[in-house]
Amino acid sequence: MYLILFDIDGTLIDSGEAGSRSLNLSFNKLFSIVNAFYGISMAGKTDTEIIKEGMLKHGITVDGNLNLVIRTYLKYLQKEINNERRHIKPGIYELLEKLSLIKDIHLGLLTGNIEPGARIKLDPFGLNKYFPTGAFGSDDEDRNELLPIALRRFEDRCRRNIGIDECIIIGDTPRDVFCAKIYGAKCLGVATGPYSIDELKDAGADHAVKDLSSYEILFKLLNM
Repeated sequence: MYLILFDIDGTLIDSGEAGSRSLNLSFNKLFSIVNAFYGISMAGKTDTEIIKEGMLKHGITVDGNLNLVIRTYLKYLQKEINNERRHIKPGIYELLEKLSLIKDIHLGLLTGNIEPGARIKLDPFGLNKYFPTGAFGSDDEDRNELLPIALRRFEDRCRRNIGIDECIIIGDTPRDVFCAKIYGAKCLGVATGPYSIDELKDAGADHAVKDLSSYEILFKLLNM
């Protein structure tokens, strides 16, 4: 049995920068700050981590404002995801269809997106149906804490135990790699985001591929 956990941005889809635009629009509306997140790296971070970084940069108090920002961000995201630049990454539909048909392979999400934001981003592509469970940036600000949460949720849902050696995380940043390897889980890096194959391998990925149309390596990790 395997649990395969996917990152979203840069791995499954490209939102056409809907997330970053929505954050900037939120800070503009709430605090009259234009391009609030300019210069802040977002790759692999959780939404909560990014928002707090933006607040710290501009001297905004977190208490009393964090939930307000999140609510405003989600309202903008509902609109901003409807843009012409959004697209699904190569091979995703084919891979998910194949995996969903294999007995004892289960799919989930491990993403820095807060869960409502994750579902908004996946919905236009019809991908939510593949991911009944997972762990999200709304569960913990620290991405490295998300794998145990994903495992617990899977076990509660399926009433089956699963070992770390039966977990594979798929992502496009070194942070995806780290959050797998600190527990001894396998990681497949995919160079459809800001990092190269070599950078993902150097971070410790068991394998790295150009994109997920090359999914033969994943089946090797699954011993299939």
